[in-house]
Amino acid sequence: MQNTIEISHLSRAEKLRIMEDIWDDLSRDETEVQSPGWHQDALRKTKQQVDSGQETIVDWESAKQELRKRFE
Repeated sequence: MQNTIEISHLSRAEKLRIMEDIWDDLSRDETEVQSPGWHQDALRKTKQQVDSGQETIVDWESAKQELRKRFE
């Protein structure tokens, strides 16, 4: 059964909540989730930026709150 959601009528907060729900569902079985090939390079680059002070680490809850504020 396929459900169609008219996403253009949803608020940004609702869209973000739906995205989180979808991700939670997709990531339940980690064996089915594979990182794309470029992901290791991106992680390495980010680590270098953090180590050099160009980037800072933010916990996930704080990051979600900040994103929600930006898109409400």
